Amino acid sequence: MKGSLWLAWRQQRVSAGIGAAALLVAVAVAVYYRSGMLDALHSGLFDHCATGPLYCTRSDTGLPLLLDVEPLKYLGVLNIALPVVIGVFWGAPLLGRDRELGTHRLVLAQGVSRGQWFASRFALAAATTIALSGLLAGVFSWWWRPAADRSYGLFWYDDTALSGSGPRVVAAALFGLATGTLLGLLARRVLAAMGLTLLATGAMTLLLEWTHRARLLVPPHTYVSAGSVPKAPMGEKWSTGTYGLITASGRHDDVLKCAFPSGTQLKECMAAHGYVARFYKANPAGDYWAFQWTDTAVLGGLAVVLTVVTVLLLRRRV
Repeated sequence: MKGSLWLAWRQQRVSAGIGAAALLVAVAVAVYYRSGMLDALHSGLFDHCATGPLYCTRSDTGLPLLLDVEPLKYLGVLNIALPVVIGVFWGAPLLGRDRELGTHRLVLAQGVSRGQWFASRFALAAATTIALSGLLAGVFSWWWRPAADRSYGLFWYDDTALSGSGPRVVAAALFGLATGTLLGLLARRVLAAMGLTLLATGAMTLLLEWTHRARLLVPPHTYVSAGSVPKAPMGEKWSTGTYGLITASGRHDDVLKCAFPSGTQLKECMAAHGYVARFYKANPAGDYWAFQWTDTAVLGGLAVVLTVVTVLLLRRRV
């Protein structure tokens, strides 16, 4: 097995080196910009800013006060794209390159079993993928923490924070690796496998982003308040944009039936139409982990299934 691992390392060391270099660059950028972020926060300029989605403004100009979180968002985008990048450039050639060139026959002729040939390559790639994606997700969280869930920073439900941090990043990267490996085994050419992997991982990434917006896997909570008093502040909740009114029988109607802010007009309108309360739907900040673990279960489960299918197909395809 040592010989197989050594050969696997020889073939994957360039990819591992590129991943390590990308990680070092991300760490250097994070240290630099996070330091500037902390300096801005410690300057006292943001001390009067309250929590919640409403922008905090400068007292002299009235302009919004914002931290420079654009570089942080770029790191989040990189983390979201990891399954595509790893699947295309690491997973697809992992077995596909040897099959296309026929070099796997030489390896197997040396007494190496098909299981050893696969296990040495995939285990090394998977371990490196876990380390790289986990560290990138950790760098994002460390950088993001001082600006988390503030109007001048980045809220938890922003795409780059929700999908670019946490265990989901690791599961997504493994899914990309498993997808590329399977398609590399099935396709006759590495370039074809890379193209198919791009489509499969890209489609899955977009599909999960759509489920977030549709709240398909993590449904929102319904918050009810009386119309006679102002509703509680939205705070760190992720609103669905669904607001409405509730009748005594429990029927939900659109908020436009009584489109007034809290006060006398709203109270009179609700009484005239038989409404006893109003509601809105949103996900609280705690649902960040519900989204994280749901995505992790889906992507991790798919990675396991695809890996098992790859192992079962080895006898016929190699």
